[in-house]
This record gives sequence, C-alpha cells and structure tokens, in this order.
Amino acid sequence: MAAALKLMCVMGLIVLVGIVEIGKIDAAGECGKSSPDNEAMKLAPCAEATQDDKAPVSAGCCTQVKKIGQNPSCLCAVLLSNTAKAFGVKPEIAITIPKRCNLANRPVGYKCGPYTLP
Repeated sequence: MAAALKLMCVMGLIVLVGIVEIGKIDAAGECGKSSPDNEAMKLAPCAEATQDDKAPVSAGCCTQVKKIGQNPSCLCAVLLSNTAKAFGVKPEIAITIPKRCNLANRPVGYKCGPYTLP
C-alpha cells in the first residue's frame, strides 16, 4: 500500500512539473525567468515544516528559503503558488519559516497576500 502511494505521488509530481513546464511564460515575473511553481519545487526539504509549526526546519530548507527570500515578492509567490497548494503547504505556517530559520535579513512585516512575514 505504501509503495503504491509513493508511486502515485511521484507520478502526480511528474504530471504537475510537466503542466508547469508547458505553461511557462518567457516574461520575467516575481521570480525572474523562473516561475513561482518551479521555485516551489526547490523547497521540497521544507515539506514537513510548511505543514507543522512545531516541526524542525532542516538546514537544506533554510538554505533554499534564504536564496528565494532575497526577493520577498518571489518568496510570497512561491508560498502561495499552485504547486505549494498541491503539496499541502499551509501558507500561515510556511510564512514563519524564515523566522524559524533565524534569517537575519528576512523581510519582517512584508505583506504576502493575506499574511505578513513575522
């Protein structure tokens, strides 16, 4: 049963990436030439931390959030992206990750849709 579930998740991810790639626009957006959905894929190490505010945040997650967070509008677009939603990201929890990573230059008070970065 667990193997079948993993296979379904992997297949769903492949389909999702394919859809995202087909829907790419050449124009630069919040994340430059990369789409927020593509950038969201880089946050795989953050999966558990985006769903549980008590879960530890891995070093790999903090590294990716630090890179993406250099552009707060990109970080917001990623956290609110369709890919993030598809993976069960809870924006109200995900928005706390920069603080949980103790990022010194995080954009405190930045409005991210209905959320504000702490």
